[in-house]
Amino acid sequence: MERLSGNLAAASLCLLMSLGLATIPATSASAFEIFGWKFFEDDENASAVSDPVRYNLTFNSGGEDLDDKLQDASSLVQEKEDPVNGDLGLVIKARDDRERLLAALYENARYGAVVKISVNGTDIDELPPVPEFPRDQPVPVTVDVQPGPIFTIGTVSLTGDATKFDPADYDLDIGAQANSTLVIAAAGKMVEDLEAEGRPLARLTERGLTADHKTNTVDIRIGAESGPVADVGNLEVSGSKTVDKEFIEKWSRLDQHKRYSPQEIKDANERLRKLGVFSSINITHADKLDENGQIPMAIEVKDGKQRYFGAGAQFSSLDGFGLLGYWGHRNLFGGAESLKITGSISGLGSEWDYRDLDYLASIEFSKPGIFDAYSTLNISVIAQQVVPDTYRSTSLTKLANIAYELNRTDTLTGGVDLTWNETEDFRGESQFLTFSLPVTWTRDASDNKLDPHEGYRLKLTGIPSYEFNHQNFFTTLDGTVTGYTSFGEDDRITLAGKFAMGSLLMAPALEDVPATRRFYLGGGGTVRGYAYQEITPYNKNGDALGGRSYMLASFETRIKINETFGVVPFIDVGSVSSQTYPDFSDIRAGAGLGIRYATPFGPLRLDVAMPINKYQDGSMFGIYAGIGQSF
Repeated sequence: MERLSGNLAAASLCLLMSLGLATIPATSASAFEIFGWKFFEDDENASAVSDPVRYNLTFNSGGEDLDDKLQDASSLVQEKEDPVNGDLGLVIKARDDRERLLAALYENARYGAVVKISVNGTDIDELPPVPEFPRDQPVPVTVDVQPGPIFTIGTVSLTGDATKFDPADYDLDIGAQANSTLVIAAAGKMVEDLEAEGRPLARLTERGLTADHKTNTVDIRIGAESGPVADVGNLEVSGSKTVDKEFIEKWSRLDQHKRYSPQEIKDANERLRKLGVFSSINITHADKLDENGQIPMAIEVKDGKQRYFGAGAQFSSLDGFGLLGYWGHRNLFGGAESLKITGSISGLGSEWDYRDLDYLASIEFSKPGIFDAYSTLNISVIAQQVVPDTYRSTSLTKLANIAYELNRTDTLTGGVDLTWNETEDFRGESQFLTFSLPVTWTRDASDNKLDPHEGYRLKLTGIPSYEFNHQNFFTTLDGTVTGYTSFGEDDRITLAGKFAMGSLLMAPALEDVPATRRFYLGGGGTVRGYAYQEITPYNKNGDALGGRSYMLASFETRIKINETFGVVPFIDVGSVSSQTYPDFSDIRAGAGLGIRYATPFGPLRLDVAMPINKYQDGSMFGIYAGIGQSF
């Protein structure tokens, strides 16, 4: 097949819009907000202000180092465009703002700070109980902050069961800046550490500080009571009308007679949340032990929508339009069994011959807890046609596997895969029937699924296979490791790296291996700046061959500009070889810049990349969009 080239083939911009819908009663539309834009809002939804009063604000922070923090804490600043309800409402807002500003100053160790606020030229403490201000113009409001000196830690006194802790382990170093948040965090961490010993009734008995304005130091006092070590007692499950209580208890793994553990509770909450069948989950324990010295616990859940469907549209300047539709059920038989049916078509516009379009139809079934609380059965049937620049592949796959959680970070997955495949490339048309035994071990030691800042991930896959039509064995080995570390204020800079390598072992001639099992690089997720699967060995006629091995390395510097936006310079390097192991005879690299927009469900990603050493008549640049970081 002829490989597309030129600027048009290089520019690939995918805009994905998906709409997830649950079965709900037919009612009138309600207001909602996405990324600051409001839809279907009417007068009933808007806040009613019966006596609007506007004000003109003068804000003196007392120093540039505190200006941003104080303005962020001030509701007078943040809401200065919104009218206040009545003259008294303005005074109440000003008094509340003083408390907010003092709290922000204490968070920055300014315990000698003075905040003065005047309204219409009068200090708020000297205003009458029912003030009246002129309405012919905005009421003048002045905020004057005198931050005072920075206080440091003078002494740290630990009492009760907190005496066994070292203050330095909680950043309570003598002479360190005494931010109030530091004291709160240290006290909370001490209780957490006591609870981690299996003490569910651990609590604070004292938390405070005294400021010495002569020495500009503070004396910190923290006391704690650990309570007894206890095992989990009776576990009560409530709230669900559709999911079996026995399954909820089983999947939580909060087993009776097992030592109480806050981490186990956190893990149980996360496991139940991932099932997707509950809209809320609350795990609590009693405030006293039972007669057996155990701690009674309770899981309270609220059922979410069980059925859902959705539709999506996609556009690419290279591949044209695409349509997607799906339907799913999250709780088929009362044990959180899930079923999802998906269909998609893409390539509309760039190609109108149905033989050159991409199709996918799939049915996926999942049964958590198939054998025990650690195993999940997954079964899927996938019919697919893909037509990249290098080949056309039509396939039907039947897959079944068991995913077993070894521990909090490691999962081992093994199963069987039977795939019929018809491949057409420059060699002609070939059919394959391949039986495989895929085995994958994954470890996720990162701190966040969609936006990691610390930790690492590891994935190793082995796929021994037998192809019946050509009667040959081959094995795919593939490994990927990614790592993350952050630094700077609030971890605003994250360094992220990825390394991957794969090989076809015992493989016969490549024409006897399905094209979908050969190696290619290029496009989002591999080497950005190149077209999809553009990086591969070619013959003298420019026909893509696919590779027996590959190597990929990526490096990103993720920089947060603010809490919403970030920029990401990156570089990707890859090589695909016709040898069993990478020989690095043809190394390709791409570099570019990305933009990140933070959302509650992960960052929205837009990357623009250019090839550093492009192919002749190859891609000039690539544009990639998605949800979550690139790796």
